[in-house]
Amino acid sequence: MQSDAEGFLYPTIDKEICVECGMCERVCPVINRAETRRPLSVYAAKNPDDAIRLKSSSGGIFTLLAEWIIAEEGVVFGARFDKDWNVIHDYTETLDGIAAFRGSKYVQSRIGSAFEEAEKFLKVGRKVLFSGTPGQIAGLKRFLGRMYTGLFTVDIVCHGVPSPLIWNEYLRSVADRSRITDIDMRNKATGWRNYSVRIAKGGGQALVNDLACNNTFMSGFMHNLYLRPSCHVCPVKSGRSQSDITIGDFWKIDDCLPEFNRDDKGVTLLLINTEAGAMLFDGLRVDGVEADYECALVGNPSLIHSTTLTASRSKFWKLYEKRGIGAIPVVCRKLEPSFVKVMMWRLKCGLMKIIKR
Repeated sequence: MQSDAEGFLYPTIDKEICVECGMCERVCPVINRAETRRPLSVYAAKNPDDAIRLKSSSGGIFTLLAEWIIAEEGVVFGARFDKDWNVIHDYTETLDGIAAFRGSKYVQSRIGSAFEEAEKFLKVGRKVLFSGTPGQIAGLKRFLGRMYTGLFTVDIVCHGVPSPLIWNEYLRSVADRSRITDIDMRNKATGWRNYSVRIAKGGGQALVNDLACNNTFMSGFMHNLYLRPSCHVCPVKSGRSQSDITIGDFWKIDDCLPEFNRDDKGVTLLLINTEAGAMLFDGLRVDGVEADYECALVGNPSLIHSTTLTASRSKFWKLYEKRGIGAIPVVCRKLEPSFVKVMMWRLKCGLMKIIKR
């Protein structure tokens, strides 16, 4: 795997030792696309432990899934930060190890040897919970090449993966990495809907404590300036990843289940995609209510649609060559609606309300 100019990892083939077996093509989820599917059922769900819920990105359901697997003497795979604050895939066999996988990491993780390690555990009869992006789950399924009754896969509602290069540049602008002791990309001190990015140093003092909308790295991510190019033509939307369960934030839950998140501590959108996923969900002690799939799509269009590619992405990378991550606020400012446009939109909304009366 080698990084390109934007910091994304891609596989390279040594043609001198390649035997042309065709395995690359046979396991590729882009070439071998699964059929689209709808979930068997949809839930709004919360972990009954508020302390875990507050430490989680949404409703804390991943922790419940992981705890169930550990109780079955299984192994949990997920994304965590390494000592240099890069995002990697790893596994744990203990309850204490689950904490490192909890919470969002808005960076493309390095899979490394996680697929091979998961296969080893499955071959000796261990239960495995493998969590990741839809693309990573699709890749795992193609890599394994067969069904394992002990495998449970969980993917996330994926907007896209930002560049590790930009993440590293951003961290360098914050502080020497050796000073960083904690990174929370979805801190709920300001609420679930209006979350913050918090980076701390020794003693818990904040190096960064920004609302996400004001944070340099998150602003560029939310404006789609440096997502992996394939995220704009994602081949595993609409259930094609073949995951057992999909989890994410139940954004716009107030449109369909307004009573379920009065405390603003977070709600998980949980999609049960397979019978194995239903079995796993039935074993959890969860606070949940059934929801409508169409309502879920309103707040999570990324379930079925790739993120739109705009000219702003190429503008950013051209400016990045000259200004580094200083290009992020420059391009983002140009994308923000002007005062006149905001006022015109508010006037239009007001007129529509009057007309409806």
